[in-house]
Amino acid sequence: MAWRFSKAVADGSEPMSIMAHLSELRMRIIRSCLSIAIGAAVILIFYDQVLHFLTQPYRNICTARPDFNCDGSLYALGPIEGLASRMRIAGYGGIIISVPIILWQLWRFIAPAMSSKERKYAIPFAVSSFILFLFGGAVAFWTLDKALEFLISWSGADVNQTYQIAKYISLVALMVLAFGTGFLLPVVVVFLQLVGAVTPQQLRKQWRIAVMVVFVIAAVITPSGDPISMLALAVPMTLLYVLAVVIGYLAQRRKRKSSQDYDITAS
Repeated sequence: MAWRFSKAVADGSEPMSIMAHLSELRMRIIRSCLSIAIGAAVILIFYDQVLHFLTQPYRNICTARPDFNCDGSLYALGPIEGLASRMRIAGYGGIIISVPIILWQLWRFIAPAMSSKERKYAIPFAVSSFILFLFGGAVAFWTLDKALEFLISWSGADVNQTYQIAKYISLVALMVLAFGTGFLLPVVVVFLQLVGAVTPQQLRKQWRIAVMVVFVIAAVITPSGDPISMLALAVPMTLLYVLAVVIGYLAQRRKRKSSQDYDITAS
């Protein structure tokens, strides 16, 4: 059958049919979904500890600023909101826990279309993507109390702070996802340089436009909309962009040196 993989197809010695691609994609999606489900189950088991951890920045602000009229508690304003919030936390947590597996499945899907030279970069890209995503999420959580302090201070002195659990958890999750995704910028930039789509010289020449684009992206994807979170995302993204360009220069120099050594050997 067209959608069954023979060893030759799996090894890349013959082209895969459309049905084979769809079958492979379905398998990768199923495995990714299963990893998310297992991660969500783990979050459900430790739900109380996870919720306590997520609400720590809010409680810290309420303790440090008594004038904010809050006690660090979250409220469910409907009979099913507590259950819905529990499932939402499990879903977000399952996705975050499953990031390395999802990246691995993505690599396994696109690997047959890569050359052997490109394939050797796949694992470093997957590992660095996971590390940068976690680092971005950590920065988001670190800036959360500062963002809350800014938002609460602008709500007015006579406003009591009463947060719905669903809205608070959504804000935290979106902050983590936005920062984690934003911190993947250098991976994309390095990849584009390695495949020859852009050169480090072009990126260096257009650095002003790049910085402006970074700040615009940070302003758009920051869920809280406060300037503290935006700067906390934009500044590291800019530094990571510079690092990606430097890596591009090093890769370019290494490639040029390898080409020269090959020419000397051939002659």
